[in-house]
Amino acid sequence: MSLLQVVILAVVQGLTEFLPISSTAHLYLTSWLLGWQTESLDFDIMLHLGTLIAILLYFLKDWLQIVAQGLGMRFGHDQELKHNQMLLWLLAIGSIPIGVGGFLFNKQAETIWRTPIVMGTMLVAVGIVMWLAEEWSRKLRDVGSLNLIDAITIGVAQALSIVPGCSRSGITISAGLFRNLTRESAARYSFLLSTPAIGGAALKALYDIHKHGGGLHALVTTQFVVGVLVSAVTGCVVIAWFLQYLRHSSLRPFVYYRVIFGIIVLALAFIRRPA
Repeated sequence: MSLLQVVILAVVQGLTEFLPISSTAHLYLTSWLLGWQTESLDFDIMLHLGTLIAILLYFLKDWLQIVAQGLGMRFGHDQELKHNQMLLWLLAIGSIPIGVGGFLFNKQAETIWRTPIVMGTMLVAVGIVMWLAEEWSRKLRDVGSLNLIDAITIGVAQALSIVPGCSRSGITISAGLFRNLTRESAARYSFLLSTPAIGGAALKALYDIHKHGGGLHALVTTQFVVGVLVSAVTGCVVIAWFLQYLRHSSLRPFVYYRVIFGIIVLALAFIRRPA
């Protein structure tokens, strides 16, 4: 890919990975409409590393406190996290479903499910789920009150994000709202829960390149470094903005966007389908 293509797709990744609108759908459809080829392991690693760096940079203090508390040590001053000494283990339990789902259905997610019809359908369907979650949630609880049922519920929801077009943040934030978390707390936990999944995906892609005889040193190109940096910086900005936005505003604009975008995607899919 040219440097311009890398920058555009890295910005798309950084914008859409953390907003509840599906990064997979936007990346695939951007490339599909522009006729770009993006099916490569180094491209996957570039985007996974960028988003992983964004999460680790933004939530570094949170993760240090969570890990320390999980190991019985005192660290950090975040009061919500202090009220939940078991958060590390709840995040570990919540990460199991997507690990199992990825092992069982990764090939389908990368091939037969990665179509405009599937993505358009999921954009609309999860948009409706987000609307229901927004309407029904009492929004009373914070991260300090998370329990085992919450971890399992949100973890299972994250496993559904394997289906292209679902949106990891969209489905997990919705699950958090159904468990009566506040919008900001649901998003915060969603991003924390995504860290092991994104890290695992990046490690798997690195292993696949090594397994196929590719040298990891070959990844260090201008395009690769620029892509990682652009997606990381964009992701950090989006996380900060989105958490601030959710303190005072609802998910409805993202619901409307998903439904409208999904309908457009389905229409384009049928129009461009070969006769």
